[in-house]
Amino acid sequence: MMLVIVFGASFLAYNLEAYSSDPLSIFGESTEKNKDYLMAKMIRDLQLDVPPPIRYFSWLRGIVSGLWGHFDMGMTRGNIHVTSMLAQAIPVTIRLVITSTFLAIILGIAVGMITAIRQYSRFDYVMTFISFLLFSLPIFWVAVLLKEFMAIQFNDFLVDPIISPSVIVIAALIFGFVIAGFVGGKRIQFFSVLAGAASFAAVILTFVSATKWFIDPSLGIFGVTFLALVSAAIVIQLISGLDSKKGRFTGFGTAIAVAVLYYPLQALMSANASLLNVFAIFVITIAVGLIIGYFVSSIDRRVYLRIGFFTALLSTVPVIIDRFMREFPQYMNSDAVGGRPVPTLGQRNDLLTPEQIGNFWISGLDTSVHLVLPTIALTLISFAGYVRFSRGSLLEVLNMDYIRTARAKGLSERTVIVRHGMRNAMLPLTTILVNDFAGLLGGAIITEGVFAWKGMGQLFNDALRSYDLNLFMGVFILGASLTVTANFVSDLLYGVVDPRIRIRK
Repeated sequence: MMLVIVFGASFLAYNLEAYSSDPLSIFGESTEKNKDYLMAKMIRDLQLDVPPPIRYFSWLRGIVSGLWGHFDMGMTRGNIHVTSMLAQAIPVTIRLVITSTFLAIILGIAVGMITAIRQYSRFDYVMTFISFLLFSLPIFWVAVLLKEFMAIQFNDFLVDPIISPSVIVIAALIFGFVIAGFVGGKRIQFFSVLAGAASFAAVILTFVSATKWFIDPSLGIFGVTFLALVSAAIVIQLISGLDSKKGRFTGFGTAIAVAVLYYPLQALMSANASLLNVFAIFVITIAVGLIIGYFVSSIDRRVYLRIGFFTALLSTVPVIIDRFMREFPQYMNSDAVGGRPVPTLGQRNDLLTPEQIGNFWISGLDTSVHLVLPTIALTLISFAGYVRFSRGSLLEVLNMDYIRTARAKGLSERTVIVRHGMRNAMLPLTTILVNDFAGLLGGAIITEGVFAWKGMGQLFNDALRSYDLNLFMGVFILGASLTVTANFVSDLLYGVVDPRIRIRK
C-alpha cells in the first residue's frame, strides 16, 4: 500500500506540475534571431511534444531502474544530476530541522504536560496565551524580528556589552515569574520562589555585565557543575522522585563524577579533534553513570541505570558547550567575522581561513551561530503546537478511570503522572511527532528563504520557479516516501508506547 500511495501521489503531482507550467513562456517577448531554434531545442530536451502522462512513465523508469543498480532521477535544466542536487541539500535541511524539531518536542511536551497538571493555574493561563500567540504568528515575520533584534542589534551590543540596571531588573522579574510558575504552590510559596529566582538572575546578569562575559564566554568548572546538578535533579524527579535516597545518590553522584572528569576530558578536546572525540567523551561519562547506577542497588537496577545514563548524557552537554565557548573570542575577532558573530544569512562563513576551518571547534562554532536564528524561528512556531497537543492529550488521559484507580491504590502523584499518565498521553502525539520530522525534511521553504539556506525547501522553490520538472519530482518523491514511511513507523511505535497494542498471529 505504501508503494501504491507513493506511485499515485507522484503520478498526480507530475501531471499537475506539467500541465500548469509553461517553460516556453520565456520566449513570449524574446527578440532573439534564433528564437525558433531555441524553442525547438527546449521542446526536444524537455520532451514537451510528449503528453505528460507518457513522460511520467519515462521518468518513472529511471526510478524503477534503481532495483538493478541504475537509479536515475534525470537531469535538471542546468544539466546537473538531480541526485547530486538532493545530496547537497539534504544535509543542510537535516542540520536545521533536527535541532529545531528536537528542541520544540522537548520543550513543547514538557511545558504542555506541566500546564495540564496545573490546569487553570497562573502558569497554565500564561503558557496558553503564549502558545496561542506564537501559533498565530507568521514564520516570515518572526524570522525578520529575530534578524533585527537577535542579530543586528545584538552584534551592536557586543561593541560594549554592558547591561543597564533597568534591563537587569526586567529580565530578572521575567525569569522569576517563569520559575515560580513552574514550581507553583500557594501564594506565599509562589512569591518566595519568585524573589529567590529573580535575585539569582539579577546576580548572574550583573556578573555577566561587569565581566563583559559576552565577549569572552565560558562556563568553567563551576558552571558545568551547577548545570550537571540541575540536570541530575530533573532526571531523578522524573524517574524515581527526589525522595528516593538511592536515586539521589545515583544522579548527583554521576553529576559530580562528570564535574570531576572536566579537566581530564580536556585532553580529548584539542584543536584537531573530531566528532569521534566528542563521541568518546560521551562514552566515558555515560559509562561512569551506568557503573554508578549498577552498583547502587541490585533491586530495581534498571531504574538507577536509567538515572545514571540520562544524567551523564545531559551533564556532558555543558562540557562540550564550554569548549566551543572558549573559541568564541578568536572566532569573533577574526577578519572573516569582524566582530559581528551572529549572521543573518547563509549556512556557513566562506571567508574563514583554512586553519580556522581545520579547527574542529571554530568550524563547529561557525555552524552553530548560523543555526541560531533559523532554529529559534522554527522552534517557536512548532513549540506552540506541541504545547497545545500535549496539554490536551494529558488532560484527556488524567480523566480516565485507570488514573483514578491508580490514585485510589495509594500511588504517589509523581508515579501516577509519569508512569501512567504521560506514557499513555504520548500515544496520540506519536503520529504528530513522526510526521513532523518527515514534513520538515521536505524543507522549510519560508525559513530557508529568509535566511538564505540552500536546503530542500529552496530546492523545491527553485524547481517551481524555473519549471524544472525533474528537480520538482526529485524533491516530491523524497517527501512522499518519507511521509508514508513516517506513518508506518508511527504504527510500529504505538506498540512501543502502549503494550496493549501488539500484532499477534
